[in-house]
Amino acid sequence: MADPVLPDDPGGEPPAFEILAPAEQTRPFVFNSPHSGAYYPPEFLAAAALDRVAIRRSEDLLVDALFGSVVGLGAPLMRAVYPRAYLDVNREPYELDPKMFVGRLPSFANVRSLRVAGGLGTIPRVVGDAANIYKAPLDVEEALRRIDRIYRPYHGALRQLLADTHLRFGRAVLIDCHSMPSNLQGTPLRSRPDFILGDRFGASCAPELVGRAQAVLRDLGYTVCRNKPYAGGFITEHYGRPARGLHALQIEVNRALYMDEARLEPSAGFARLAEHMRLLAEALLAVPVEAWALPLSDAAE
Repeated sequence: MADPVLPDDPGGEPPAFEILAPAEQTRPFVFNSPHSGAYYPPEFLAAAALDRVAIRRSEDLLVDALFGSVVGLGAPLMRAVYPRAYLDVNREPYELDPKMFVGRLPSFANVRSLRVAGGLGTIPRVVGDAANIYKAPLDVEEALRRIDRIYRPYHGALRQLLADTHLRFGRAVLIDCHSMPSNLQGTPLRSRPDFILGDRFGASCAPELVGRAQAVLRDLGYTVCRNKPYAGGFITEHYGRPARGLHALQIEVNRALYMDEARLEPSAGFARLAEHMRLLAEALLAVPVEAWALPLSDAAE
């Protein structure tokens, strides 16, 4: 994997993101891993009601490494440094729960979204199993600092990557990479498919992209579903504009394929899955995007 390209950080804290860039970008693809960040600030852990292992339940462990081969294939890979439990870049910038904070939120904050109601806003209240993260309410200024310090630089860099790609190739394709628990609480083990592909029900990318991904994964022996229960988060919805030549596809990987979910460690299946993600990336990168048809919803506009 190529060495990461790190933004300057005058404040002495780790940067908001890393970009692993090929020597030359040869295809109009950008890969993104927004939930694999694993730097937990000491003051965050001190304020948490959960131990470090419990907090990490919402982390997309090693998803950036699973897709790391794309850099050698000629596509950049952007990855988060901070975990989603600290700040979730796959949300609107101000999806905030007023009950979490001491002080008044900005008037433009979205305090009524379904994600906020579920405790999974830009500054999450809970980890995936609904366990409360914090011992006490946070100062609202801390939330705004995280947004300015992490969220804004992250999306600024992602927008620039996509804009540069679009300028160079005439199109840009964002592959947003995630992982999901193998089962929901109260359901049998491995109750979920191996992969869920999210294209916002056809609105965020050309059908050829999601169709090729589904066909390749099934040929490799995996079970694949589309859009249920994950149709794509804020990043897929926000950046997917097929009518403008901007395509976004979310890929959710079942964690049981590559990790020990109890111990939060890679399993013996990691190497095999990483090789299959290389094969998937090769197949997607080979798609002639210049010939992609527009989704019907966009073509009709």
